[in-house]
Amino acid sequence: MAEESSDPQIRVGVVGVGGILRLHMPGWEASPYTTVAACCDIREDVAQAFAKERGIEKAYSDYAELLADDSIDMIDLAVPTAHHARMTIQALEAGKHVFCEKPLAPTPAEIEQVIAARDKAGKLTCTMQNQRYAPESAALKVRFDAGELGDLYHARLWWLRRAEMPNGPGFVYKKNSGGGPCIDLGVHLLDLALWLMGSPTPKAMIGTARKEVAARPGAWSHSGDIPADMDVEDFAAGFVRLDNGVTLVLEFSWLMHHPEEQVRAWFYGRDGGATYPDATLYHADNEHKQLYNVDLKTRKSKLGGHALCCMDFAECLVTGKPSPVPAEQSLAVMRILDGLYRSEASGGEVRF
Repeated sequence: MAEESSDPQIRVGVVGVGGILRLHMPGWEASPYTTVAACCDIREDVAQAFAKERGIEKAYSDYAELLADDSIDMIDLAVPTAHHARMTIQALEAGKHVFCEKPLAPTPAEIEQVIAARDKAGKLTCTMQNQRYAPESAALKVRFDAGELGDLYHARLWWLRRAEMPNGPGFVYKKNSGGGPCIDLGVHLLDLALWLMGSPTPKAMIGTARKEVAARPGAWSHSGDIPADMDVEDFAAGFVRLDNGVTLVLEFSWLMHHPEEQVRAWFYGRDGGATYPDATLYHADNEHKQLYNVDLKTRKSKLGGHALCCMDFAECLVTGKPSPVPAEQSLAVMRILDGLYRSEASGGEVRF
């Protein structure tokens, strides 16, 4: 747990300024506890331009130099997935707290290494999980925690896209991404579902992860032609048993021949059900033999989920509260997603 700070200003060093970091920056800028004091990118000109654009004091092109800067309290990693674990561990060893883009690492073993490094350093880590910070998620979490669905027994998660595959090298090659939509999309809904259900852990699963539509000659998405040497799946599905007795069905795809993109989660309990992202509860009045629904009211924030997650972590560092997304929760997510790949390779069930 973080020590309460006598100086409310946490000096943040941000790494990888070319893309997703721009969704983090509004959070660091809006937080009363943080100042972005340094930025780092392997492209020196890009780092310098970003520093000038944002009014940041220091720009680095060498990550080691950033870590050696004793004025920096926390590192924000917005770099390709393959580098997450290594760079997180290096930052922890340098005495920094770490906020890392999802997933924390592409394999459970690497997350276990992060946990060991975190505990040794006495610092905090947080994985960016923006779906938790949607207003619909917050509304559902209150009802889940109150037990309004009764004992949960089943859930279904879909994130299906039609011809919407990111074609960049950071996504289509396993050495960079760790996987396809299983990693890119699955990590979001799976994290949300486990969090809503009180963070159960997986017991066993069977699944598949295959390259299907992308394997056809001339395959394309709206991002352009798909590289022929792409080596990640474009479709993944699984059936999971959790330690709380819940069964979980997963389906994720970039290229499925499906009517439209759908991001959906269903939860079923003995006393009711719930859906995301529409934040609706489904109940039965057994006395009067009637069915009824409850549409939860939500209020949208001016800031997106990425920014709100950043702000939540900053507050935890100052107040001494636990990390909002600790590495142990990321580990449970990645054990399931890694289990899809292992089940595909073995053709059988995976036990945890």
